[in-house]
Amino acid sequence: MGTIHDTLDIVRHRNPGEPEFLQAVTEVLESIEPVIERHKQYRDAIILERIVEPERVIMFRVPWQDDRGQYHVNRGYRIQMNSAIGPYKGGLRLHPTVSLSILKFLAFEQVFKNSLTTLPMGGAKGGSEFDPKGKSDAEVMRFCQSFMTELHRHIGPDTDVPAGDIGVGGREIGFLYGQYRRLANEFSGVLTGKGLGWGGSLIRPEATGYGCVYFAQEMLKSRGESIEGKVCLVSGSGNAAQYTIEKLLQSGAKPVTVSDSNGFIHDPEGITEEKLAWIMNLKNLRRGRIREYAAKFRATYYEGQRPWGIACDCAFPSATQNEITGEDAKTLLGNGCQLVAEAANMPCEPEAIHLFLGRKILYGPGKAANAGGVATSGLEMTQNSMRLPWTREEVDDRLHQIMITIHKNAFETAADYGAPGNLVVGANIAGFVKVADAMLDQGLV
Repeated sequence: MGTIHDTLDIVRHRNPGEPEFLQAVTEVLESIEPVIERHKQYRDAIILERIVEPERVIMFRVPWQDDRGQYHVNRGYRIQMNSAIGPYKGGLRLHPTVSLSILKFLAFEQVFKNSLTTLPMGGAKGGSEFDPKGKSDAEVMRFCQSFMTELHRHIGPDTDVPAGDIGVGGREIGFLYGQYRRLANEFSGVLTGKGLGWGGSLIRPEATGYGCVYFAQEMLKSRGESIEGKVCLVSGSGNAAQYTIEKLLQSGAKPVTVSDSNGFIHDPEGITEEKLAWIMNLKNLRRGRIREYAAKFRATYYEGQRPWGIACDCAFPSATQNEITGEDAKTLLGNGCQLVAEAANMPCEPEAIHLFLGRKILYGPGKAANAGGVATSGLEMTQNSMRLPWTREEVDDRLHQIMITIHKNAFETAADYGAPGNLVVGANIAGFVKVADAMLDQGLV
C-alpha cells in the first residue's frame, strides 16, 4: 500500500457519487507522485491513505422559521479534514449547490493551501445548502443562530476557526458570532471575518483578491514581465472578484469583465474605480444582478455565459469550481491569454489545467494563488490572540510577503522535483510535505 494508484482506488470505493472530492484528490495525488517515490517513509506510514480521509465529518439538521411563521429544515456540515499543523481553519459556504462532495473537496484543498501560507493552520470546510439570496435579514439571522447552536460544540479558538465563503459575508459572520458568544459565554477568536469593531482585521475582505493579484505579479516577474497595461478577465462579482479588480486597477492593469450566475458584462473601456464602486453597491447593498451594469455604463451583457470568450492577456476566475472547461481553455489560449490565476477554488476543469500546462502559460492553482484570504484570516487569529489590532499597512505588507513566499516555495519546489515552472506540482508537493512530516512526527493519528 501507500501508492498513488492504491489510494485512488480506496477513495473511489469509499466516496461513491462525490465527483468534486475525487477530482481534487486525483489532481493532488497525481502531482505529488515524485515525492512519494523519493521518500519511502511516506509509503511505510500510509500517509496518502490517512491524508485523504477526513479526521471528522459532522452533519446536522438546521431547523429555522421564515417571516411567515413557516418552518424549514436544512442540512449543516463541518468537514474537519486535517489538524496536523494547527487548529482546523476554513470557510462556511451557504449555497444551494453545497453537498458533502463539494465540502470535502474544499476541505482537502484547504489543508494544502493553509500549509503553504506558512501559518499554523489545519484544513476544514463547512456550510449548508441554505440559500441566503432573497431572504430577509431576520430569516438569515434565525438560520445562522440555529446553525451555530449545533456547530458551537465542535469549534473553538484552539480547535476549529471557521470563516466566511460563498454566501457568508459580514452579516452572516455577525449573526453566527453572536450566537456562539451567547452559547459559549466567551469572547474569543473563534470566527474570522469579524467586524472591525469587535475583533476583525483590516484587509480581510480584500485579502483573497489582493493576494491573487500579488501572486500573479510574482508569476509575471519570473518571466521578466509586469501586469501593468494587461487586459484582464475577471469572473464573479463577490468579494474575491471585487478586490481582484481593485488591486488590478491599483497595479495599472485593465479589468474588462465581471459576472454573476445569470451572465457577464464586457466593458472594453475598462472597469474603473468609479464603476467598481457602483458594482460594490449593487452587489453588497442592493444585492442586484450584474446586467444592470450594462444599462448604466453602456457595456455589453451576455446572458447565461461566462467571460472566457473575450480576448485578454490574463484571466482571473473568481466565481466557483469548474467554471473554465476544456473548450473555454482552448478559447482563452487561442485569444492570446498568457496567465491564469485562480481566485476561486478549483475553477478549472482537469482538461483546462492540462492545456494550460501543456502550452506552458503562467498558471497559478487556487491553493497557492487564492491563499491570501485564509492567510489574512490567520493574521486575524494572531491579532485576536494578542488582543492587539494591526494597521492596514501592516496587514497588507504581511499578506504581500506571504504571497511572495508561497510563489517562491512553489516555484523552487517544482524545479527541485523536475517540473520547472509547473506551479501545480510545486504547490501540491510543498503543501503536502509540511503536513506529511507533521503527521510522521506525531505518530499514527
